[in-house]
Amino acid sequence: MDISASISECIKLLPQRSVNTEVTGEQVCQKRRKLILAYSGGVDSEILAHGLSLFAKNNTDFECLLVHIHHGLSPNADIWAQHCGTQAQHYQLDCTIKRVEVKLAPRVSVEAQARSVRYQALLSELEQGDVLMTAHHQDDQLETVLLALKRGLGPKGLAGMGKVQRFEQQHWLIRPLLDFSKVEIEAYAKQNKITHIEDESNFDDKYDRNFLRLEIIPTLKQRWSAIAATASRSAELCALQQSVIDEETALRLPQLQRQRAGECTLDLDKLATYSKAWQSLLLRGHMESLGFAPPSKVQGEQILTQLLEAKVDASVEIRLVDVVIRRFKRDGYFLSLSSMQHKMKQTYPSLTLNHIEELLNGEVSLPTGGYLSAQTYTTGVRLRLPTDSEQVSIVFALPGSTRCQPHNRSKGRELKKLWQELELAPWERGRVPLLCYDGKLVAVCGYWIEKSYLASEQGLGLNLSVNHA
Repeated sequence: MDISASISECIKLLPQRSVNTEVTGEQVCQKRRKLILAYSGGVDSEILAHGLSLFAKNNTDFECLLVHIHHGLSPNADIWAQHCGTQAQHYQLDCTIKRVEVKLAPRVSVEAQARSVRYQALLSELEQGDVLMTAHHQDDQLETVLLALKRGLGPKGLAGMGKVQRFEQQHWLIRPLLDFSKVEIEAYAKQNKITHIEDESNFDDKYDRNFLRLEIIPTLKQRWSAIAATASRSAELCALQQSVIDEETALRLPQLQRQRAGECTLDLDKLATYSKAWQSLLLRGHMESLGFAPPSKVQGEQILTQLLEAKVDASVEIRLVDVVIRRFKRDGYFLSLSSMQHKMKQTYPSLTLNHIEELLNGEVSLPTGGYLSAQTYTTGVRLRLPTDSEQVSIVFALPGSTRCQPHNRSKGRELKKLWQELELAPWERGRVPLLCYDGKLVAVCGYWIEKSYLASEQGLGLNLSVNHA
């Protein structure tokens, strides 16, 4: 069991990083890539720290260090942190102790919360292209696969943990011990006389992983001694299958996605042309591309039924843990809960401009987070300049019954009907800046100019430009 070699094998699978440099005095130095071990002091991370110390001696182009997360959940937490600091000196590796707060609340998993704050703390130590290393092993992989089965996950969940994976888009995560069993790890620690800590929470079977580790997996191994290795192979096959699915989904998904008022929506007419299986895969792919958790099988079926089979004018709103899914016309909108609540409740104050020069000399910041600007032209469709006596203002709400006549229409129509024609979702309408002269609507910025306020044929006029946040 050569842990240093296992680390090297993982490193070889990483893509080459573009060279980062930093200037010190008159010297330009190449910045070393960080290789950080999430170091708990337990037997798994302890033997990996031992292997990292050997790796560091022969790979000076990496900045190898240990990061220990002090959760403060155990009365022994200070002792563990002291142990990690002492061992780091023995390994001749730098060690950072990061203290975090795990906020406990009813119906919130302590495991999940501790894991979340732990990874955030580790993430704060990484720069672009750096590598995080964890001590997950073959038995951990078996636990992960069993938990995926318990949760009813598909190939992506059953793929378990990869030996080399992307981490938060711009970093990498490696698991050099993934091919080794717990028995091999403990034998290595004994052979090399490596001291380690024991976390008492590992023996509390109220946690799902501990229950599997203490009660279920030993029984499975008594019957099938190679169950961890065979489950690991199954996970690899699922990962291979999932990689093909992801590639095919990535090719099809852009054909269904379109931009609507700054939102990436799903074209429901095109989605309906696919088979049921592909509809499910494309829905999940779209949600993941937006950063939302994929739905369960039942949730996915309900979402597709409501998006694709409800009447065109039906009001569809589906709420999951982190997303609100709505339909308007033939587009599916996927909005975060906070974004949706903000858009539905938020009203924006009107802005009064002292003079039109405020628009011409720069960008007027809008309370929606975007900005409005204008340029003067003598050709094309343009808004006439205000007179010296006309007060210029920007508002964000007018009654739907407001009569409008866009420059490209022969007849006027109610504002509400025009919004519907433009297929602008109701929750987006209150964010559109409306330019007024003396309180009268002259332009719906980004959409039309009122016909009666067009500049004369040869006259100087305004071309308005809206940039959304």
